[in-house]
Amino acid sequence: MIQDLPETKRKIIFWAVIIIISLGLLSKFVQITQERLRQVKGEEVKEELGIPYLQNQLEELPKIEMPKIDENLLKQFEELLKQTEGQSAQEQTAE
Repeated sequence: MIQDLPETKRKIIFWAVIIIISLGLLSKFVQITQERLRQVKGEEVKEELGIPYLQNQLEELPKIEMPKIDENLLKQFEELLKQTEGQSAQEQTAE
């Protein structure tokens, strides 16, 4: 019997059985998954998820345009930001 075999042979038999069972379960899983993928049709999935409805909703949303920023105004803003950073740094060193 298996119980009378040395421990290394019992381990080999154990892992061989585990591997065989795992391969069988994996192959069954792959078969089932392939069957389900064949049964699922793309259009049905789109309808179930409401994708056409969502596409219509997205098309109805107003288009957002980026505002045009004057370069001079942007430079003034950057200078003001630098001044503000300089003042906050001076206040921290004064404390």
